[in-house]
Amino acid sequence: MVALYTDLPSLSSNKTEEFFARRSFLPEHENRLWKIEKGFVRTFTYLEDGTTVALGLWGPGDVVGKALSKLEPYQMECLTKVEATVLPLEEWTQLTETLLTHIQQAQELMVIRSHKKVDTMLIKLLAWLSKKFGSEVEKGRLIDMRLTHEDLAEMLGSSRVTITRVLGQFEQEGLIDRLSLHRIVVREEEIWYYEI
Repeated sequence: MVALYTDLPSLSSNKTEEFFARRSFLPEHENRLWKIEKGFVRTFTYLEDGTTVALGLWGPGDVVGKALSKLEPYQMECLTKVEATVLPLEEWTQLTETLLTHIQQAQELMVIRSHKKVDTMLIKLLAWLSKKFGSEVEKGRLIDMRLTHEDLAEMLGSSRVTITRVLGQFEQEGLIDRLSLHRIVVREEEIWYYEI
């Protein structure tokens, strides 16, 4: 994956940082993007029947915004407390890299969701989350995004009940440890064996 946003161009004085509560939404601006400074955001849309379709998960350094999508509706929900900077689209010089990142993530999520079995989809999603957003801890990699079972179900097009059952199975098998506040420790070497 392309490493992005390490050295941002200097933006004009229009650069403003805003703070958002967990489960609030980033405002949609046609000509502005949001650079996530702290926290995690999920982007999604809805089908006609109300089904949620996950479009991506984003963290510090990532850029999101309505200007990057043609979908209606296009929602940007804060999974945690979020600090984000407004970026005027006309001043954002790394648009190509931003678009590449969005395409790459969409492809990765498409492959994860293409597996036939929910347990395979979920273990692949957890491995992806731990690689992209996880931090090294004693027993593996900590996913500290506070994703609920409903969030995971929506990412995979499954039900909350199924995700709860499969997470319990993974915990019994020693693939993960579930902590308080919906945090998960993924034991990478155990997942490697599971995937074979």
